[in-house]
Amino acid sequence: MEIEIVRPEEIEKRSFAIISEELKVQGMTLPEDQEAVTKRCIHTSADFDYARNLTFSEGAVEKAKEAIRHGASIVTDTQMARSGINKKVLEHYGGQVYCFMSDTDVAEAAKRAGTTRAVASMEKACALEEDLIFAIGNAPTALIRLYELIREGRIAPKLVIGAPVGFVNVVQSKEQILTLKDTPYIVARGRKGGSNIAACICNALLYQCKNTWRNENK
Repeated sequence: MEIEIVRPEEIEKRSFAIISEELKVQGMTLPEDQEAVTKRCIHTSADFDYARNLTFSEGAVEKAKEAIRHGASIVTDTQMARSGINKKVLEHYGGQVYCFMSDTDVAEAAKRAGTTRAVASMEKACALEEDLIFAIGNAPTALIRLYELIREGRIAPKLVIGAPVGFVNVVQSKEQILTLKDTPYIVARGRKGGSNIAACICNALLYQCKNTWRNENK
């Protein structure tokens, strides 16, 4: 097997071309509005299962991009996801990325309540008086509590990205989100997911907004 010579600036472009070729071989055609998100998840993970397990509520991508363009911020459940999300575009539109998992008050609240920091961090997010996108890539307990807070009317996310990874309550937490009628969502069904997937879904949305931003400035 020969090494393919690719210029550094062409590597990502070549990777996406390979993804497109392999999807075609598999007979898979992605919906136009979901294509960028799905391909970026495949690019991040080298896992074509995301072409099958990513589930989008109707109009989720456009609703999310509209929220970003109007200054929505992102709440995530890991510092890894926070670090991986491209903040430049988000800040251009007035948003920022929050992760409360390392906050002292969150740790104290979790200890008092006998729950997880992930749960306490979702409750802290309720105090934010701004439009929010939630990107959950690690803790199913965060996604379960977020679902409960939505049902209780305490929070109304502009988008829920449900991509926790693992074995305990992971599938169940995602399936709960799919039952929400008025909340846009992008969910990686099954056991797969992770902070990298949550971050790359955010970035796929942000890069589309960035392209719009560039076109507006031409």
